[in-house]
Amino acid sequence: MLLLVGLGNPGAEYARHRHNVGFMAVDAIAEHYGFGAPRAKFQGELREGFVEDRGRRTKALILKPMTFMNESGRSVGEAARFYKLAPEDVIVFYDELDLAPGKLRIKTGGGAAGHNGIKSIAAHLGADFRRVRIGIGHPGEKSKVTGHVLGNFSNADQNWLAPMLDAIAAAAPFLAEDDKRFASDIAQRLAPANPPAEYTKQTTKREDARSEADKKRTKTQDPQEKPPEERGPFAALGRILGRDKG
Repeated sequence: MLLLVGLGNPGAEYARHRHNVGFMAVDAIAEHYGFGAPRAKFQGELREGFVEDRGRRTKALILKPMTFMNESGRSVGEAARFYKLAPEDVIVFYDELDLAPGKLRIKTGGGAAGHNGIKSIAAHLGADFRRVRIGIGHPGEKSKVTGHVLGNFSNADQNWLAPMLDAIAAAAPFLAEDDKRFASDIAQRLAPANPPAEYTKQTTKREDARSEADKKRTKTQDPQEKPPEERGPFAALGRILGRDKG
């Protein structure tokens, strides 16, 4: 069983905010597969159903925490404990400043990168849950971030947002078996789409910088890599002297 969590803030005044794209994503999944009506549980709204396609049928719960973003972990932790779910069974959908609009990434574990909802869930569940990051772009200046995140999606955003939500819903069955297939299926469905240029250039630079930083933090030596003395201009000399260990 999967627990699909959408992050956002409750209330009509927040409904179209970029920060609520996680709510939008799980709502799209629920509507696509005809999940049951929402009911109040685990300090949130819970819906039950199945994600299915071409013989793949997986029981899933959809949870929208009603605790406001900063306390999302209270709701998610309570639900995961009740159903005795492992962290890898929990998939959280949320907004990502450091991804261009219309881009999506999925990964397991990692840091919160300043996202208070993710930080709260990690405090209650540990870091090893799965995350689906939906790009909303960066406004380019730190002073504009709050207004951007807590602002409504623009008219131009609708050109990529609706297709993205539809693609997430259609690809949801792959979450039961293959995260890479989930991401690639969405990419294929969105290939003809043209996201707006707004925020894209500066966000791509930030995404590249963040990816490079992640590589440096997680880099480990390849066990098949030869040690330093067996590389470079003196490697041949070492082998001649019998130092090569094969």
